[in-house]
Amino acid sequence: MGRKYDFDYTIIGSGPAGSAAVLTLAKAKKRIALVEGRYFGGANINTRDIPYSVALDFAQTYHRILHFPEFSHQDFSFNFPSIVAHQLKAIIESGGGNNQNIFKKSNIVCLQGYANFLDNHTIAIGDQKFTSDHFILATGSHLDTSSIAGTEAVNYLTPETAIKIRRLPKAAIIVGGGSTGCEIAEYYAKLGAKVFLMESASRILPTEDPETSQALTSYFTDNLGITVLPDCKVVALEQDEASKRVIFQNNHIEKMVRVDCIVLATGSAPTTDYGLENAGVRLTKTGTIKVDKTFQTSAKNIHAIGDCINNSSSTERAEYEGKLLATNIINKTKSTPNYSGFARITDISPAIVTLGLTESELKRGKRKYKKSIVYLKDLSACKIYNNYYGFVKLIVDGSNHIIGGTLFAPNAKSMSGEIAVAVRHHLSAIELASTPHITNDYSYAIKLAAKKLIKKK
Repeated sequence: MGRKYDFDYTIIGSGPAGSAAVLTLAKAKKRIALVEGRYFGGANINTRDIPYSVALDFAQTYHRILHFPEFSHQDFSFNFPSIVAHQLKAIIESGGGNNQNIFKKSNIVCLQGYANFLDNHTIAIGDQKFTSDHFILATGSHLDTSSIAGTEAVNYLTPETAIKIRRLPKAAIIVGGGSTGCEIAEYYAKLGAKVFLMESASRILPTEDPETSQALTSYFTDNLGITVLPDCKVVALEQDEASKRVIFQNNHIEKMVRVDCIVLATGSAPTTDYGLENAGVRLTKTGTIKVDKTFQTSAKNIHAIGDCINNSSSTERAEYEGKLLATNIINKTKSTPNYSGFARITDISPAIVTLGLTESELKRGKRKYKKSIVYLKDLSACKIYNNYYGFVKLIVDGSNHIIGGTLFAPNAKSMSGEIAVAVRHHLSAIELASTPHITNDYSYAIKLAAKKLIKKK
């Protein structure tokens, strides 16, 4: 007889990847445990996607009301406790708030606490030990502040706490010009704070194509009064009774700025510090967990999915990986992931959604392509909704099939489904251009951009 274990499968991490995997595996009637160190449901429901959507939607509504000419003589006010209460309500209604019911209804054993591997079949949670035939690692990522000195002596905000403030700062500096940093900068600016957005790269949103960064910089500076500071590497933080100080380098010159609020949105690092070496699980040079095309780690009985294997993952991608892995386990198959059509989102307003290959990636791969850009200011929708920022960009390969796109528009998330279908199913520019679109909507820019590609051919 083989060795008996407490569980057939133990999933560590209950975010979108872990939740999708464990709930799919539960259908196979296995003995399953789910381990969570903080909130069941993971960071995306409890501290990221849901609360951010609530906060950013409120800021956009408040900002629009203030700038309606019809309301120019009205006074409007708000209080942060109400915003935070709305966030909590949305989290709970979405299944968060450390809610274990959805898992327990599927006969999943929920273990609260941080796991640490003792060997490839045994973990410790506090002073308890549990054994499992197989493990799935879905431990996500965490804020990385390792490059900045003085963080232990300064009261700074994180992406989790930045949108739960109880008082609006007069001046705030957001360190990190990635998607999260840009979202926080917009939130504070639309509520009335003076905002500095600092990025170590030569432009904000450095992983996107240059025109996206340029367009967002113009929107931030011209429309919201945000001071964008590229090429600025933060080296230290300081604090006294009067203010907080950010020490940074720009063009090899050390400079300083004083503010009353510092938010660190310095990017994330994969969460892997839980005894993986004891289980024989290897890491890549970048610190992510090393897996093959079926999410198998270097330990035969351990798989890994989500942010811990790809630090630039998304909720949708992580959930997809969890379902795919669990389905492979149940059906004893080895299907590999197809990431075509998954989106990267900067959830500001107008929102930015990037799908498929970017122009920068194509240039690095020395691949031939064509692109077209349509600016929203030329659409009737902009006159209707009084928005003159944004664009639609489409990229096609040599056979004129859609291989990528960027949407910078108020309803970019709704528009993205069409581009995702085009990228995933290899639709041509002609097929996209011949699809009916609503004339007085931002999505009409997709039709116009596709038409331009046909003319180029």
